[in-house]
Amino acid sequence: MTRIVFVLFDNVTQLDFAGPVQFLSRLPGAETHVVTREGLRVTTDCGFAIVPTGSFADCPQADIICVPGGHGVREAIADTAIVEFVREQAKAATWVTSVCTGAFVLGVAGLLRGKRATTHWAYTHLLPLFGATHEETRVVRDGNLVTAGGVTSGIDFALELIALAQGEHVARTIQLALEYDPAPPFDGGHPSCTPQPLVDGLKARVYEKAASDMEAAIGAALGAAT
Repeated sequence: MTRIVFVLFDNVTQLDFAGPVQFLSRLPGAETHVVTREGLRVTTDCGFAIVPTGSFADCPQADIICVPGGHGVREAIADTAIVEFVREQAKAATWVTSVCTGAFVLGVAGLLRGKRATTHWAYTHLLPLFGATHEETRVVRDGNLVTAGGVTSGIDFALELIALAQGEHVARTIQLALEYDPAPPFDGGHPSCTPQPLVDGLKARVYEKAASDMEAAIGAALGAAT
């Protein structure tokens, strides 16, 4: 049996969670636990809620722990119950993982120091705040730490983790079963392959402020932890 634990919080990006859980739950012998602090449902960035399977208190020890991201990370890293739960679970987990800005929860828990890692492209410059080194790739593995870039990177991350856990044959079989054969209509999705005016416009509208707010939240969380 492989116990997979997803840690959720309000205002989570649903695809950060939904993509990986769809794939990882197909892992032979998987037992999936979706937990929140009190076992209550949490809001998502898509206007609907997710009902967990349990709370931190009744969650078993994870073999794989995964923290998704979202704008709610700013509040999550200030929640000592969330940070402590992740820190304690990570001590005995085989794999400690995150998707998108979920990496910052790992960071506040002290799990990124001295590690190579990644997160959503708009926030990668914040990784050194945790003593981590950003690696420019979609999925980064450093020991038992596996971090994924933004949102859809979580699917690639899940397949890589499945291959690490049970072999490429199992990963390829799940990929085929779920027909993961991406063929986007546009060459884009990352600043490196997107016209600069689109990148600049999105940063100005959304990510300059979002990254600034996240940096302030990280500073406060790290300050409170010392």
